[in-house]
Amino acid sequence: MQRRACLGLAVLAVALGIAGCGSVTTSAESPKPAGKSPSAIARMICAEEAAGEIAQVVAAKAAVTTPTWADHLYSCGYRYSEGTMVLSVKELSSWPQTYAYFDELAKTLHKTAAVKGLGQGAFVAGDGSVVVRKDWKILFVDISGLHGMVGSPPSSRDTVALDAAAVILGCWSGD
Repeated sequence: MQRRACLGLAVLAVALGIAGCGSVTTSAESPKPAGKSPSAIARMICAEEAAGEIAQVVAAKAAVTTPTWADHLYSCGYRYSEGTMVLSVKELSSWPQTYAYFDELAKTLHKTAAVKGLGQGAFVAGDGSVVVRKDWKILFVDISGLHGMVGSPPSSRDTVALDAAAVILGCWSGD
């Protein structure tokens, strides 16, 4: 229980400190279904501005790999000297698809704790990675490729995952 409260407070603290990374603004319409190409929101995770915001928050600059788009999944790696963190966004086309995908990830990634105040649902996986649901999109911050503390002063892998997720969600102001 105490871990869940700390996770919520950590995310809130990071989110409040974010100035914004060129957030994408959309109307209050229903979410848009997955398309032939990634949405502006999905592309944001690998953009220079988001990488700069993440570098500021985790106190370490990463080399961002060339993004990929396959099966409605947009992703790229953030390479640090301590390994690679992969950010991805799965774009879906309905609430039932989104809930089913989110719930399946919770099972397969061994959800350990819910994260309050981040997206419309979020959890920490067994390895410290973070998954966030926002509208018909699922953000996955995969830290399984990080092999130590990141930044100066050093941050734990779990903290880096939460910080990166909070930065990205701070950029998302719509669908």
